[in-house]
Amino acid sequence: MNFFEHQDKARRQSKFLIVMFALAVLAIIAAVDVFVFFALGPDPWNLVWATVVTGGVILGASAVRSLQLRGGGGEVAQAMGGTRIDGDTTDPLRRRLRNVVEEMAIASGVPVPEIYVLEHEQGINAFAAGFSPADAAVAVTRGTLEHLDRDELQGVIAHEFSHVLNGDMRLNIRLIGLLFGILVIAILGRKLLYSARFARDSRGAAPAVLAGLGVVVIGYIGLFFGRWIKAAVSRQREYLADASAVQFTRNPDGIGNALKKIGALQAGSFMTADTEEVGHMLFSTGMGYQAFATHPPLEKRIKAVDPSFRSEELAQIAQDMKRHAQARKAEAEEAARRQQVEEAAAGGVDPTRLVTDLGNLAEQIGQPGLEQALTAAVMAAGIPSRLEQAAHSDEWAPELVCCLLISADREVRERQLLQVARTLGGDSEEKVRHLRETLVDQPRAIRLPLVELAFPQIRRRPEAELMDFMRLLDGLAQADGKIDMHEFALTRLVNALVRDALRPARAAATGRRKLASRKPEATELMAILARYGHPEDSAAAEAAFGAGMAELEGQIPAMPDTAGWAGRLDDLLARLDDLRPASKHSLVVALLRCAAYDEQVVDDELDLLRVVCALLHVPLPLMGTRES
Repeated sequence: MNFFEHQDKARRQSKFLIVMFALAVLAIIAAVDVFVFFALGPDPWNLVWATVVTGGVILGASAVRSLQLRGGGGEVAQAMGGTRIDGDTTDPLRRRLRNVVEEMAIASGVPVPEIYVLEHEQGINAFAAGFSPADAAVAVTRGTLEHLDRDELQGVIAHEFSHVLNGDMRLNIRLIGLLFGILVIAILGRKLLYSARFARDSRGAAPAVLAGLGVVVIGYIGLFFGRWIKAAVSRQREYLADASAVQFTRNPDGIGNALKKIGALQAGSFMTADTEEVGHMLFSTGMGYQAFATHPPLEKRIKAVDPSFRSEELAQIAQDMKRHAQARKAEAEEAARRQQVEEAAAGGVDPTRLVTDLGNLAEQIGQPGLEQALTAAVMAAGIPSRLEQAAHSDEWAPELVCCLLISADREVRERQLLQVARTLGGDSEEKVRHLRETLVDQPRAIRLPLVELAFPQIRRRPEAELMDFMRLLDGLAQADGKIDMHEFALTRLVNALVRDALRPARAAATGRRKLASRKPEATELMAILARYGHPEDSAAAEAAFGAGMAELEGQIPAMPDTAGWAGRLDDLLARLDDLRPASKHSLVVALLRCAAYDEQVVDDELDLLRVVCALLHVPLPLMGTRES
C-alpha cells in the first residue's frame, strides 16, 4: 500500500468513524431513555427531553473538545505533560533524539516536527500528533530516551513518522474529539457520585447516588463503544507502521529490540498520565489490560519483525538493561554516527548530486528508505555549525530564512537589508549580514532543508508576527522587480507551512476532484516544469513535456506558453491540491517522468518539484545520491 492508497484509506476510515460514532450516540441515547423510562415513568415528554439533552451533551462535548485540539500536535503533547526540546539543548539524550527526528524529516520530505519529552514517564512509549506535517509534534517518554540505543530509538521514530506520512495523525486527533463526547457521560456519572458524598442526610444522597450509578453504567456503554472504535481504527495501522519502520531503517533489530525492551522492562510501555483519550496514538499500550486493546499483542508485533523471537529472551534482556546507560552511550553513538556520515561522504555520497532515477521516486513517497536517511544525515552533517545553530535558535531562525533570499547584487542586497531592518529591527539586519558570510559559499541544495530545520522555531511566533514575516519574505523575493524559481519555491514553502500550522484543522491532504477536471492546470504545470528543466533548449523542453503528458493521459497536447508563470502558478497549485489521492499520484508520477526525461536535474527543476509536492500535501522524499 503506497502513500496515496494510505490517504484514500484514511478518508474511508474517517467516514467509518462518523458512522460508528453515530451508532454509539444512538446506543447511549437509547440507554438513557430506558433509564428515564424506569426511573420517571413512561411520560413521552421525559423521553423527548432525555433524548435532546443526551444528544446535546455528547455532540456539544465533542465539538468543544475538537475546538480545543485545533491548535495541533503541540497542544496534545503539552496536555500530556510534554516538555519541548530546545534547539540549543546540551543534553546528549535530547540531542540524539533531535538528530534522529531531523534526519528522518529531511529524508521524508516533511517539515521537522516539534519534539517533546514526557519527563515523568518511565515506560517506553511515544506518539505523533497533529492534523498535518506542518503542525506535527513527536513526543517520547523519558524511559524511551534512557533505555533505547540509537538504532532502537530510530526504529520507534520511524514508526511514528509512518503515522505522520500516512494520514494516521489527522484521523487519530479527530478520534480524540469525537470520542470525548461519548466518554463525557461516564465523567458526569462520576461527578454525580462524588457530589452525593456532600449531601446532608441519606435521603438527600439517595437520588444523587441512583442518578450517578445510572449515568456511570450508561457511561461505560460509551466507554465500550469508544474503545471498540479505537481498536477497529488502530490495530492494523500499528502493524503497518512497524513494517514501515523496518523499510525506512532497513534494520528490523531497531524496532524489534525496542519492542523487546518494553516486554522486559518492569514499567513496560505503561504511563502514569491518563491515556484513555490518546491510547490509540501511542507507540505501545499506555495502560493495563483492557477489552478492545488499541494495539496488537506485543509478542505478535515482535514476531512480525523478528520471527525467531522467543519469550524466554525477555528475562536476559531485563538483566542487561541498566537505567541511565543510554546517557553514557548517547555521545559515543552520535560520534560514531558522525564518523559513518563522514565515511559515506568520503566514499562518494554527495547530497548535492542527485540521482537520475526520478521516475521511480513516486513509489517511495510516504515510504522513504535507508538511502534517503543516509543522504539526509550527510546533508545535515555538512551544514556549517553557524547555520545549524541559527536554524535551531528561536532568536536567529527568522533571520536565517531571510538570509536565504539575500541577493548577490550589492544594490539589491542593500534594499533587502533595509526591508529587514524596517520589519525586524537593526539587530536582525546585523544577524542577516553575519549569516550571509557563511551561506554565500554553500550549495543551493541545503537551502530548502534549512527552512525545514528552522520552521519549528518560527512557527511558535504569534500569528501577527508570522503574517509580517511572510510579507517580508515576499518583499525580499521581489526586491529586484522579478522573482526567480528559487525565490518562488522558498517563499511558497514558508507560506504553505505557516498556513497549515496556523490553521491545522483545515490542512487536508486529500480532495475529491478527478484529474480529468483539472486537465488544463496539470498541462500548464507540466509545461512550466519542462521549461525550467531545459531553459536553453526548447526542443528538449517539448520532449520532456511530452514524456510527462504521455504518462499522464497517453495523449500529448500542444505545449502551452509559460510566460508569466509566477502569476498563475499559485492558482494552479491551489486548484490541483483539491485532487483525490489517486489523481495526485498520477500527477506526481507524470511530473517525475518529465523531470527524469534527460537523466539530469537542475536546481530550478528540483526546487519546483519540491514546492509543488509541498503545496499538494505530498511528501516528496529526499532524492538519493550518485557518486561524485
